[in-house]
Amino acid sequence: KHYHDHPAYIQALAANIRDYWQMHGRPDVLLMSFHGVPRYTLDKGDPYHCECRKTGRLLAQALGLDPKQYRLTFQSRFGRAEWLQPYTDKTLTALGRDGVGRVDVVAPGFTADCLETLEELAMEGRASFLEAGGREFHYIPALNEHPLWIDALGQIALENLGGWVSGDWNRDADEQARQASKNLALNLGARS
Repeated sequence: KHYHDHPAYIQALAANIRDYWQMHGRPDVLLMSFHGVPRYTLDKGDPYHCECRKTGRLLAQALGLDPKQYRLTFQSRFGRAEWLQPYTDKTLTALGRDGVGRVDVVAPGFTADCLETLEELAMEGRASFLEAGGREFHYIPALNEHPLWIDALGQIALENLGGWVSGDWNRDADEQARQASKNLALNLGARS
């Protein structure tokens, strides 16, 4: 099951960011960077884009941020196809050019740091922002071994380990839920 909006996951993300801010202060803008995928996946009804947006909205609410205080972007694109936008690298450059003094970047979709967070965001993202005129860049580490994430992961696993198909599973209800998710994506602009 997807956990993009699980309360324990959102709580762990918010606590991780608050912990960082307590030690390093707050930014002018928090940039939430999610792994990108080709745009055609949204057009075909994949809920990933909507799930990222929901995670971002819930996280912003948990942190008490207004829309001017955060951005949601997508990273790691390659090839010629259009990918989900806005793009992280272009947004960082624009923020630097627009005179944003400090930006903090977090990657909510990555529960552990990896090449894409440490190199693409923390190093290349920093360079893009600072070269464009930004003054201060911070990368907020992924959840990694944060105690609330470990608790959340355990809770999510326990909630979903009752078997691949539980005794109360209903094929028709499951199909209706999937169709509703697809319809939501289509209503939000996806193309089938």
